[in-house]
Parts: sequence; C-alpha cells; structure tokens
Amino acid sequence: MLITPSGAACGKIAAGEIVAMSLDGAVAAGAAKPSSEWRMHAGIYGARPDVHAIVHVHSDHATTLAVMKRPIPALHYMVAVLGGSDIRCAPYATFGTAELAAHAVAALEGRKACLLAHHGQIAVGATIEEALRLAHEVETLAGQYWRALQIGEPELLDEAEMARVAEAFKTYGRQGD
Repeated sequence: MLITPSGAACGKIAAGEIVAMSLDGAVAAGAAKPSSEWRMHAGIYGARPDVHAIVHVHSDHATTLAVMKRPIPALHYMVAVLGGSDIRCAPYATFGTAELAAHAVAALEGRKACLLAHHGQIAVGATIEEALRLAHEVETLAGQYWRALQIGEPELLDEAEMARVAEAFKTYGRQGD
C-alpha cells in the first residue's frame, strides 16, 4: 500500500515522500517512517477487497461528534451514500494500535465511512477521488447534524425510506464512468 509519512501535513507532501509498504508493516530500506495509522489502513485493505483508497481526517464536525461518541443517524437521505442508514462511531482505542484498526474494520462493515471515537473519521472508496468525496460528505452531514442538535433532536428518516434511497442511488448520476 501507499501511505503518507508519519507527521506529514496534508498538502505539503511531495510524491517522492509517499511510503510504499506491505500490509504487514514492512517498509523498504531508506523509506520514510509511515503514518502511525498504517495498521488501520492495512486492516481495512485486508478486510475489504472493494477498497483501493482510504482518507482519514480529523475534520471539525465529524471529530466533534466522534468525541461525543455519537454516530450520525438518518437525518438526511445522503447518509445512504455512505452505505447504510447511519454512519457508525467506532469505539475508542489509542491511535496507531491494532485495537483501533479492528474497531475501524468492524465499524466499516457494509459502510463506506465511520467516525472514530475521540479521534476523527475515515472514508473509503474504489478511488482516491471517491474516498475524498465521501470524507467531505461525512463532514457535511456531521455539520448538519451538529447544527440540528442545537435546536433539538432531529426527526429521522425510517429504515424503509433509507432502503428506498439506497436502491435509488444504485442508478443515480453518471453511469459507466
């Protein structure tokens, strides 16, 4: 897999700084130290053959909900884009650990994104563009949920509606790209 180097600031990484490594943690001699979250990425790639790109960020609203251990419920039909009727929040574990990796893999079962308690969010896709788009969607939904909570508990869409939306998304948008 390819992963960012440890402690690297997003947007300030040169292509040659990206770390190539095996899923068991082996890094080529002379390569930079990989992100401390390499176990989480490796665990997801190992469990999900459909995933070819992962975006892990500490975006403001998603992290706020994650600190509160609040999943994002079906407050908006766009939640279905992430693969279910909610965006789960994985239990807390120390960053960089196999325990956190296992929690993330479990929370992503049947989903394309999850929150990580007291940490941030993770989104996955077939391409880096899809994973980035979905991470942005999680942050948008997290912000909408956070703002709705300032007024009260939002009324949620039911499972039947979320199933209809998920089915409609199968043929939504540009096909065959």
